[in-house]
Amino acid sequence: MEHANTLFLEIILLLGGGILAGTLFKRLGLGTVLGYLFAGIAMGPLLGLIHDGEAVLHIGELGVVFLLFIIGLELKLSRLWALRTQIFGLGAAQVVVTALPIGALVWAFGFSVPAAAVIGLGLALSSTAFGLQLLEERGETNTRHGQAAFSVLLFQDLAVVPILAALPFLAPYSSDTEITLSEVAVSIGAVLALVVGGRYLLNPLFRIMASAGAREVMLGAALFVVLGSAMLMAAAGFSMAMGAFIAGVLLAESSYRHELEANIEPFRGLLLGLFFIGVGLSIDLSVLASGWPILLVAAPLLMITKAGLLYSLSRLLGNRHDGSVRVAGLLSQAGEFGFVIFSAASASAIFSSETASLLIAITTLSMMLTPLSTAIASRLVDRDEEEDEEEMDEDFADAGSDVLLIGFSRFGQIVAQVLLSSGRDVTILDSSAERIRSANQFGFRIFFGSGMRKDVLEASGIRRAKLVAVCTNKRETTDRVVDLIREEFPNVKLYVRAYDRGHALSLRARGVDYEIRETVESALSFGNATLRSLGVEDELSNRIVDDVRQRDLKRLKLQEAEGTHAGADMITTRAVKPEPLVEPHAALQAVDDGADENDDKGGIIDEDAPRRRRRGRPFRGRRMSFRKTAQR
Repeated sequence: MEHANTLFLEIILLLGGGILAGTLFKRLGLGTVLGYLFAGIAMGPLLGLIHDGEAVLHIGELGVVFLLFIIGLELKLSRLWALRTQIFGLGAAQVVVTALPIGALVWAFGFSVPAAAVIGLGLALSSTAFGLQLLEERGETNTRHGQAAFSVLLFQDLAVVPILAALPFLAPYSSDTEITLSEVAVSIGAVLALVVGGRYLLNPLFRIMASAGAREVMLGAALFVVLGSAMLMAAAGFSMAMGAFIAGVLLAESSYRHELEANIEPFRGLLLGLFFIGVGLSIDLSVLASGWPILLVAAPLLMITKAGLLYSLSRLLGNRHDGSVRVAGLLSQAGEFGFVIFSAASASAIFSSETASLLIAITTLSMMLTPLSTAIASRLVDRDEEEDEEEMDEDFADAGSDVLLIGFSRFGQIVAQVLLSSGRDVTILDSSAERIRSANQFGFRIFFGSGMRKDVLEASGIRRAKLVAVCTNKRETTDRVVDLIREEFPNVKLYVRAYDRGHALSLRARGVDYEIRETVESALSFGNATLRSLGVEDELSNRIVDDVRQRDLKRLKLQEAEGTHAGADMITTRAVKPEPLVEPHAALQAVDDGADENDDKGGIIDEDAPRRRRRGRPFRGRRMSFRKTAQR
């Protein structure tokens, strides 16, 4: 019982410290990452409130796993192919070109070649957690320099696997360096199982669970997919983060992508914060005290070296000055995978545990200096070109569409066809698994998710949408979606399907940009077709329908100002009868006399009729002037 109380107390301290420090540092403009780091230092090495920082760090590493899964969801295979030059060009060059001088410098200080190689490669890696978190906080994930930074980080994550696999070969006393055929088969089989499962099994399973309508089941399924794929790849000798990333990429085309992202996002944010707190908790102040001269030189020197190399490589591969500066400032630190590599190298006796502690301290200090390096990079960019540099890259256009359409019943389907026929990108959300299955058969791309959830709207790219079209078919659902969007995203343009006249008035009161009752235009078209079938000339039937439409809109506007009972006299309740044929001058007088009355009361008068009709020619056949004979 006492152990349980201690555990709960530590959880409360972690949450409270993270909330306090994260909020404070965010308000100061320093970012939440630095706040979490200082919270960990304060609660661990300084005050001694929490002692098991290593356990917190291991749990927090799941945040990196969830982060890579979400990144995978945003990257379809076509996008990865589009980024191939950045990933295997800039990314590969950065790892090799950075590891060589660092390793050579370490070797010059008396370390063995294997130790120098491991240290050089370990310090060449940057922090995925820091880099992507800072990009997200600044809204720069989909900018050109954001793509370049992500490409470098992705290749570094890929490079972790062969680095860890090479450690047994570099260990001086290990003889267990043979890779058996069965181990290779297990690794290949795990990758194939993940690819086949993600391609053919997950979508049908998610459709079944979505049909059940239990949100907690979908949440559990999302966690199962991420953790299951991570563990599968870890068992095959790969990193957990890489397994989650592959699962995300395989689900990037899934109709349930946005729902998965929305379910995982809270865990990702919480666990990443815990990871950064764990980094602060794991700092060994005794190492800092004994080796502070080395730290004060090594960490800044490492960051300057990596920044210079990154900038040069980025420019050589055709990136612009501003983007290269930003990438260099963002990725100049050492990364969290260095903790794993240095600990494993120490366990393999490649170098001593004291060296590993010093390297981890250098890595941690470089992480803590990352917000400063990104701030310096921001000040070095050319302000005149900054706006152009920050334009969204076309390869990432699918990350958010011009239009977010919520609801894909019969009304939304017609709206979607109009938008798609114009060449516009449309992200479509619907919460009916059966409707999504049916629509996919016709080639529509629809995502499963509820527009009544803020996290789903965020995942669907509402912040990048120029317009949100709410086409849900229930008044209560529509009201909840509109209220949520107006509260959380007040600047978005909102077009809404109204259920009836009263609903239209309530939507206007909510401040929507446009609303239309679902049956108005179809009823007007139906009436127009009926008139034509009764022999009314097309031009006249169109004028009649347009008059009804305009009077209806005027009445709606009057009701908006004065209440639902206003404008009753604008409704046509009895037939409008034609005038008898009269002599030319009498007809002209009749039209002129009735003009003011009909203008005031919404009657039908052809203001654009040729002047010849008013100057002596009688009306022929079905061309008749109308005068209202009953109160509308």
